[in-house]
Amino acid sequence: MKLYAKTIPQTLPNWATVVTQSADLIEIEINDEHPDFQSLLEELETEIEPGTIGVKAEKLCSRLGFYLSNPNLYQLLEQAQTLISEIATHPDCKQLLDEGYTPDLNIADAQTALTYLEWELECNRELSV
Repeated sequence: MKLYAKTIPQTLPNWATVVTQSADLIEIEINDEHPDFQSLLEELETEIEPGTIGVKAEKLCSRLGFYLSNPNLYQLLEQAQTLISEIATHPDCKQLLDEGYTPDLNIADAQTALTYLEWELECNRELSV
C-alpha cells in the first residue's frame, strides 16, 4: 500500500519506507502485512457506514503524523502528463509496441483525455471570473 504525504515524522515505523521524496510530495510504501501495522489497523477500526468496518485514512495518517497531500487538479494533471510521457518513452513500452502490442486505447488517447480535462477546467475558471 502506498501513501502520499506532504510531511512525515522524522522516524517512521519499521513497516513504512519512503520510496520517493520531492519538494511537495513524499511517497511512502506501507508493508500492510506487517503484524505491527495490522495491530494499528485493529486499534483504529470503526464502523465507517452501517455494515462497513474499516479504518479512515485520515485517522491512520493522523496517528502516524503524516500530513496528506491534496494537490489541486492542475498539479495532478501536470504530474499525470509527465508520467504518461515517461511511460511512452520507456524502453519496455517501446518493446511491447515493437512486438505488436496494439491496445484499443493508447498513450496519445490518455494524453488527449488529460488535455481535454485541462481545457474544461480553464473554461470553468473563466466562466466563474
